[in-house]
Amino acid sequence: MIVLGIDSSTQVNTIALLQDGQLLCEAILNTRKNHSQRLMPMIDILLKEAGLTIENVDGVAVSSGPGSFTGLRIGMTTGKALAWSRNKPLVGIPSLDGVAFNAQGVTGTICPILNAKRNEVYTALYKMVKGELQRISDYMAVEPLELIKRLQNQSQVTLLGDGIEEFISIFAENLGDRLAVPSSANRLPRASHIAYLGWRRLLKGEADDVINLVPLYVRKADAEIKLESKGRST
Repeated sequence: MIVLGIDSSTQVNTIALLQDGQLLCEAILNTRKNHSQRLMPMIDILLKEAGLTIENVDGVAVSSGPGSFTGLRIGMTTGKALAWSRNKPLVGIPSLDGVAFNAQGVTGTICPILNAKRNEVYTALYKMVKGELQRISDYMAVEPLELIKRLQNQSQVTLLGDGIEEFISIFAENLGDRLAVPSSANRLPRASHIAYLGWRRLLKGEADDVINLVPLYVRKADAEIKLESKGRST
């Protein structure tokens, strides 16, 4: 089974092709450039490098959020269009699950943080249970200090994701030597993880509705909040 993985939920643009759970090829662009201009050309290049066409793809796995509202819509729309037009199954994989998968096998609490702006991070907590990565909290958007309160009783915390760039000093100050941070390359989103998690769902016969699958935003967009606020003030 060949699975195309897509993740544009952050400023990183990444796609991958897996065959029967094994990585064929992967592209990661951390150039903070427009996803809409680069996503389809990247897919085309990767397919050619693998000697495949979109017809050879058996399923599409796309990061479903949380993350950048614009990036999520671009990735989701692309994944849906490819799946719908070729009658392929589509699965949505939460972006935080994909990032947490970077630390599969790590002991202690695994905590991906994605920059949610407004001094918040998108996050969820994970642990290894019987050799499998399992989520042990809800997906949430919280201020770093609120998240740190939830982590105070953890003996070891591995932090991942692009939220590290802005908030690492706060976590380091409060968690001290209990905090572990992988190298920058090992904490970025990877479409190969989205594809792998999608492949596991597809093997079980699971698929999402191409029409009704929507991004996991966790919180409302700034525009929605402003509109609601304006409505209350009139």
